[in-house]
Amino acid sequence: MSEAEPLQADSGDGLNSLYRRYAAWLNRRLRARVSPEDADDVVQETYIRIAPFADGGIAQPRAFLLRVALNLVRDDAKHRRRRPRDADLRAPESEGATQFDLVLLAQIVTSMPQLYRDVFVLNRFGGMTYPEIALSLEISVKTVEWRMSRALEYCASRLNL
Repeated sequence: MSEAEPLQADSGDGLNSLYRRYAAWLNRRLRARVSPEDADDVVQETYIRIAPFADGGIAQPRAFLLRVALNLVRDDAKHRRRRPRDADLRAPESEGATQFDLVLLAQIVTSMPQLYRDVFVLNRFGGMTYPEIALSLEISVKTVEWRMSRALEYCASRLNL
């Protein structure tokens, strides 16, 4: 079977065959962009993501695998860029905050508009995910995301970040 031929479910090829054929190749391609450990993780996540498509036939397996993997790398990079800014607004007890920090955080959160405060408190102190918050408040996930971004901006402006 050439590399350009699609994998078909009726030929016995599937996710396992796809993995055996292309995992090492994909790992080598990713190592140019990420660390070896991260490349291993991205390869695994890539195969998890493509599992629903593996039995339906993939016309260009290498292109499909590489596109999914590069999208994962890009999404992770976006997440890492956002993380430092969000990390400053996490619950202070996680870093042994002083009494002053706790009082300051309490003042900021209580002065926050109610719409933003509800989402912020449920996520940062209640440990709820955005979909869980959306369900609880009967709003869309997009609305939760928007309100959380506004809450974080509010906190950052009060902390002069």
